[in-house]
Amino acid sequence: MSNESSASPVCVLCGAPDCAPFHQDKFRLYLRCPHCYLVQVPDHYHLSAEQERAEYELHNNDPEDPGYRGFLSRLSVPLFERLPGQAEGLDFGCGPGPALARMFEEQGYSMRLFDPFFANHPQHLEANYDFITATEVLEHLSQPAEVLNQLWSILKPGGWLGIMTKLVISETAFANWHYIRDPTHIIFFSQETFLFWGRQHQARVEFIGKDVTLIQKPASQDTQISR
Repeated sequence: MSNESSASPVCVLCGAPDCAPFHQDKFRLYLRCPHCYLVQVPDHYHLSAEQERAEYELHNNDPEDPGYRGFLSRLSVPLFERLPGQAEGLDFGCGPGPALARMFEEQGYSMRLFDPFFANHPQHLEANYDFITATEVLEHLSQPAEVLNQLWSILKPGGWLGIMTKLVISETAFANWHYIRDPTHIIFFSQETFLFWGRQHQARVEFIGKDVTLIQKPASQDTQISR
């Protein structure tokens, strides 16, 4: 293992200037923010857009696959329980097979799609939504603060942001975690990270199982991010 280091890299979520080495394997270095606890991969390890898309096209996300639907139901079912009828949603990062959007439509919800590779409809990021889903998306973001702030700005007061991403538990578990072997996974959240972000936005944060996080926007007013 090499002794690669980085000089006071900035956290891509909260902007703190003092991320420190957290783990290193033979492929990449991982840094953790001491403030929001986000773990990030330095940008010189990031794939190009072409390489990233090629990796995504290897995924078998068939909307008719019962196993895939069962996987997505870990997010959809808790949201169904919290959403009013006739709610309008956005599936952000829907991928080549937008199974989750279809599952919501089958329950009577109106859905729009956005994905920079497979459903690049920027006009859908100009509307407002009762809920936004992002399943297995956040771990791919090179600029998570920018993306999350944009999604938060188009979420209606009282609305829900439904996230599915596996969470960092400990340094020991991280070292043996299959999730970090995917070269498109470049940031890693923990419960502490989401709670930090939620406090910044006066949001309600709920954890469902091991990899689902639901964040509710305050109903009374929009909040501004503070750093």
